Amino acid sequence: MLSENELLYRIALQKLPNLGDSTAKKLIDRLGSAEAIFKEKKNNLLKIEGIGLHKIKHLKDTSYLDEAEKEIHFIKSNQIEVWSFEDKSYPNLLKHCIDGPILLYTRGNIDLKNKKIISIVGTRKITSYGVQFCEQLISDLAVLNPVIVSGFAYGADITAQKTAIQHQLQNIGCLAHGLDQIYPKIHGKYAPDVERNGGFITDFCSGDEFDRNNFLKRNRIIAGMSEATIVIESAEKGGSLVTADIANSYNREVFAVPGRSTDKLSLGCNNLIKKHQAKLITSAADIIYHLGWDLEAKPAKQTQLFIELTNEEQKLVDKLNELGKCELDELSLQTKMPTHQLAGLLLNLELKGVVRPLPGKQFEYIN
Repeated sequence: MLSENELLYRIALQKLPNLGDSTAKKLIDRLGSAEAIFKEKKNNLLKIEGIGLHKIKHLKDTSYLDEAEKEIHFIKSNQIEVWSFEDKSYPNLLKHCIDGPILLYTRGNIDLKNKKIISIVGTRKITSYGVQFCEQLISDLAVLNPVIVSGFAYGADITAQKTAIQHQLQNIGCLAHGLDQIYPKIHGKYAPDVERNGGFITDFCSGDEFDRNNFLKRNRIIAGMSEATIVIESAEKGGSLVTADIANSYNREVFAVPGRSTDKLSLGCNNLIKKHQAKLITSAADIIYHLGWDLEAKPAKQTQLFIELTNEEQKLVDKLNELGKCELDELSLQTKMPTHQLAGLLLNLELKGVVRPLPGKQFEYIN
């Protein structure tokens, strides 16, 4: 944990124009602390590879230290936690991103240790199709207790947050401004529920004005802290496509929900799939399969002699027993159930030790 003095200098370092997080981490590693950076002679800093005058020309401007002192007062007064990039609490996957923030400001009850983390992004003008898919996806994944991350904006973001709250899943709003405000204001009514089981994360300080240019910085955190980014709906151009691009640059999995070629809000997703920049997703089963979560979810041993099944689960088990190994699409035809409904049923049956997944999106009944 950082001392208050080191925190002061790191906040000031993060505020410096032109420096950037990757350079800041490089300098901290080289000199041992943020305080040492501020106290080092410029000539010595300029001898470090990749450090030019443009990056450090504001280093001796004491106004940034004054701003940092104000920020520490805000942190103390508002139950804010600060995570440094070396801390155990800092998102593990984000640590491996070269431009991951040197500091993250958090509020709520966030616990990321040994958690499955996915990001859900998409258009602010989400359609009923997008809402239904997002809600069903999170509902079907709920038994695996994933952490749901979004930008807390209109549309796909807030749909994901509200559904996560409904299923009591830990959910995180990643903000493009400081923790002294909520944007859009209308979403402030959801903040208490988010903070009860999850919270908010940002690398912006209090007083940092909301600006659309902040979205790019925000999106790198959304993409970087997650195992996968899921694009629900997107027009041909949009912020969610930028997040998908960042996720790809971090070698993360990206999934996109396909739509009709005539739907403007499916163009972005369809293009991602067409250009092999995202995997096509039709149900929760696709996420589970590609991320390998199904292997982790299998019970070690079936201990119950008699397992209670719902009518729909029993119907599915009977059909699998009749057909043997069967692909998801074929099961959908045979049972006359949509694939998104099947995905949830199959997942429950897998956790009960009745069904197991096989390569190629196949499933079989365990006798």
